[in-house]
Amino acid sequence: MSSVRFVDVTDEAGFGLVPPCADPSFDHRTCDYWEDAKIGARAARSAWLRVDAPPPPSAASMRAFNPFLDDDAVRRPSFNPFASDDAADNPFAAPVDNPFAPAPRRAAPVDPGAPRKLQLLSRGRGVFGSYAKVLLLDDEAAAYAQFGPLSAYPRALAVRDLYPALPASPLPAVITCIATTAAARGRGLGLRLVAAICDDLAGRGFAAVEAYPEAIADPDATSAATPAFWVRAGFTVAVDDARYPVMRRELG
Repeated sequence: MSSVRFVDVTDEAGFGLVPPCADPSFDHRTCDYWEDAKIGARAARSAWLRVDAPPPPSAASMRAFNPFLDDDAVRRPSFNPFASDDAADNPFAAPVDNPFAPAPRRAAPVDPGAPRKLQLLSRGRGVFGSYAKVLLLDDEAAAYAQFGPLSAYPRALAVRDLYPALPASPLPAVITCIATTAAARGRGLGLRLVAAICDDLAGRGFAAVEAYPEAIADPDATSAATPAFWVRAGFTVAVDDARYPVMRRELG
């Protein structure tokens, strides 16, 4: 019997599980189509899979910025009147623990040398949580989805702005991308992944989720599936547009 599990993409290990697109001219790992409404693209860009961390500023570059600094001043940390070796003596050092408030999520920062797409997926990790999931079938990546708050995806905002009749409050979460590998097609795995994401989003407090498929696109060339797929996933047609319909599912 096959086993299915879901992995949140929050670090390089999770990012390494993201499966290839069915059409090799596209790549989930380098796509910024939804994050950049003006020039974002789905195209495969191998150069994006590794970005070297920028070098720390040198004394020379700092001196060029401020010609009045000498070498010792450049190397010496600036004086902070609020700094203290003892955090208990410094009210500015850290927030005071509140036993009645939920513990804040402190996500480890993403390595500045991480792939650009992983950095995009990690923008709201400390507040919102993960922005992507991979479905593993018998420990092999079989499906991938990207989601998050509407504010994280300018192109989704632009599509939604076309239809002022859509509910303005509360704003929905969105599922921007959903894809199943060619080898795993026809087994309902995409639907299972959507169901897991909807449960996750409901647990994060969202009342609804939307998707914005391209009705006339080739299924292998679109990141947002087809209207028929979303209907099978429990969504309804909120806007019946011939090219850019809006699919919506209430959560709860």
